[in-house]
Amino acid sequence: MVYTIAINIFYNGQLLVSVLDLFRYFKKLKSSDYKRYINSKNMIPISIIVPAYNEEKTIVDNIHSMLALNYYEYEIIVVNDGSSDLTKAQIVKEFELVKVNMPIKVSIQTKEVLGVYYNPKYERLLLLDKVNGGKADALNAGINLSKYPLFASVDADSVLENDALIKLTMEFVETPKTIAVGGIVRVSNGSIIHKGKLIESHPPKSMVAKFQVVEYLRAFLTGRTSFSTINSVLIISGAFGAFRKSSVIECGGYKVNTIGEDMDIIMKLHKKMREEKRKYKITFLADPICWTQVPESLADLRVQRRRWQIGLMDSLLQYKSMVGNPKYGTIGMIVLPSFWIFELIGPIIEFLGFIFIPLAYLFGLLEFNSFLIYLLIAFLLGSTLSIGSILLEQISFRHYTTLKSTLRLVLFAFLENLGYRQLTVLYRVEGIVKMRRGRHAWGTIKRKEFDKNEKKLA
Repeated sequence: MVYTIAINIFYNGQLLVSVLDLFRYFKKLKSSDYKRYINSKNMIPISIIVPAYNEEKTIVDNIHSMLALNYYEYEIIVVNDGSSDLTKAQIVKEFELVKVNMPIKVSIQTKEVLGVYYNPKYERLLLLDKVNGGKADALNAGINLSKYPLFASVDADSVLENDALIKLTMEFVETPKTIAVGGIVRVSNGSIIHKGKLIESHPPKSMVAKFQVVEYLRAFLTGRTSFSTINSVLIISGAFGAFRKSSVIECGGYKVNTIGEDMDIIMKLHKKMREEKRKYKITFLADPICWTQVPESLADLRVQRRRWQIGLMDSLLQYKSMVGNPKYGTIGMIVLPSFWIFELIGPIIEFLGFIFIPLAYLFGLLEFNSFLIYLLIAFLLGSTLSIGSILLEQISFRHYTTLKSTLRLVLFAFLENLGYRQLTVLYRVEGIVKMRRGRHAWGTIKRKEFDKNEKKLA
């Protein structure tokens, strides 16, 4: 009971901080003249790295969305990481690429590169073909090939909004000590995406995906926004984030043989900068938007949540020396302890609660009124955070414009606590139990072609 109250007070405190910070950000955005830099030659050029392993269903639309971005100077490096499907063949066919001789500066050791493909007609696009080595190895290979001082990591099942890149890179311009920036990731399931461009955003039809819309709003608009205010963001989503290349190379690049490379690289950057007492900033922005597909079945959700928990546990154990260490500031004294208590150990405590609270009631150790009060507190506090995130979305972005869509999300914010949350807790506990065996296994999640929604455009 104490744990349930504590975790919800902590999260709702984050919501309050996020509300204040988002209002500050939008006030800044209104006075910002970032739009006039869209075609400016003075903006920092950036390389977009897209690691792709068996992404034949989404990769072409992904590339089209990258080619349509409003930005003067950038390159797209798609890294085919030994795909066993038609990923490489579809890219080569769609963009008429041919193999070329291109020098690669090897700053980070990776698996063997098999070739680079190019077509002058699509001067921004490069395809790097390599032996399979995992997502982190693919990103490292992309970094080696990249020619610009900034790079962005974008998942192959994601689509960026046209002005996403300019908003992200403006952080590096306005705050030169910035070394990493994360953008918000939103659920694309149910939305209409045609040739890599979002036409209309709608909530998903799948119940499993609807719950994840609420989760994503809560995680990004509250969790990461609040941690960003104290320069203590621990994760920049692998789906969409930008980095200063020199800082990442200094740290040795992404860690291979892990499924939590997105958290590991941020932890690595924090650790190095704090130990060397260098001024730096790692930021999360709620406006540069990346749309991504989420699991629509419980089987795929189980694979994803188990993987996330294993990646989290791997990173927290790797950097356990930072916990409670004042040398690392708010990260060591506040954020890392909260991740250990609420994110890593939390699922175990909740799982035990599922067992012992009903047993305590059955054996007469828990008074019925106390039991009801506990359930009511847990339900209301959990729902408050989700509904607060939905309201924050409606006040600030309004991507779901109809009253019906909003009410559906509110309904699922309540329903989430009646089975869905308990299931995700079980999946996370399974990840903890199977951590040693599954720390190198990504698992597979079914993808859909974006243009399956194209019929709606008629």
